[in-house]
Amino acid sequence: MFKRLLYFFYYLKKSDWKLLGRFLGYASEKSGRSRPCIIFDSIFSVFRYNISFKDYYCFRFYDKPRSEREEWAGTGFMYEYQLRMNPKGSRELLENKVQFLNHYKLLVKRMFLHISGFSSDSVELNEMLRKSERLVLKGSRGQVGKEVEVISSGTYTPQKLLDYMKQHHYDLVEEFVIQHNDLNELSPSGLNTIRIITQTDKNEVIFLAARLRISVNSPVDNMGAGNIAAPVDLKTGIVTGPGVFSDITRDSASVHPVTGIKIEGFRIPHWERVLELAGTAAQNASGNRSVGWDIAVTEEGVELIEGNHNWCKLLWQLPVNRGLKADLMGFK
Repeated sequence: MFKRLLYFFYYLKKSDWKLLGRFLGYASEKSGRSRPCIIFDSIFSVFRYNISFKDYYCFRFYDKPRSEREEWAGTGFMYEYQLRMNPKGSRELLENKVQFLNHYKLLVKRMFLHISGFSSDSVELNEMLRKSERLVLKGSRGQVGKEVEVISSGTYTPQKLLDYMKQHHYDLVEEFVIQHNDLNELSPSGLNTIRIITQTDKNEVIFLAARLRISVNSPVDNMGAGNIAAPVDLKTGIVTGPGVFSDITRDSASVHPVTGIKIEGFRIPHWERVLELAGTAAQNASGNRSVGWDIAVTEEGVELIEGNHNWCKLLWQLPVNRGLKADLMGFK
């Protein structure tokens, strides 16, 4: 109970109260329950189900019986689980994008450079500017789509790019990955990646889930940036449901909100190679046993983008509209 009390005060400090206020009004309107009743229930749920205030609304607990609430994996539970599966001493591989790219260089086809490794007369930088029409600038420790910017390489000289990166605190530049035409037709605004969640148990790689992350007028595809995610059948690579937002006030999308392309039934190209890549990455994760892998699909094949030790519980559960905590309970 003491640990959950600490979590409670953490949520009080870190929550986006403007967002939660909007969610509260929506939940009250949809459920017919008073706002004070929902607030009290959310506080109770933080302690009873080991969730955050935001989880309460995203999981729609205001409309769920207590028996069903037990099935959902919330923030507190996932923090503890992922800490056991991916100890702090092992996480640097996944937190540091430069270390990650070097470790998995055999699975990464795109060019990349760390700012410490080039100057304005760098041969590699000049080649990257010449070869790729667009470049991706990143902070090597940025997460959830933050510290990411896509630029047009034609407007930059090597020195101008170096100055721009220093000014905006970017320390990593990557060649832009051109996605498969099918995915580009679905949503051309950003790179739409597949999230494969793996669990290593007794040297066996288990595939827990697959989700298609779909950009909506955004250069990134993270749900937290206002984009959508859809469930994918692990056997076939076919999307099995509509795209969902983490914003509870927005309806699920059976077709893409901008392009109008149907989401359910969409077939992800090169599916067997997607799974093969995720499995290979998981086998070489250096002590990280439960990882969410982001994989891009191109015309030529597949490309490993990054791995996440703190993979998102919302991306995992919301697209299938059910709690999946039981899927993790057997792993020690």
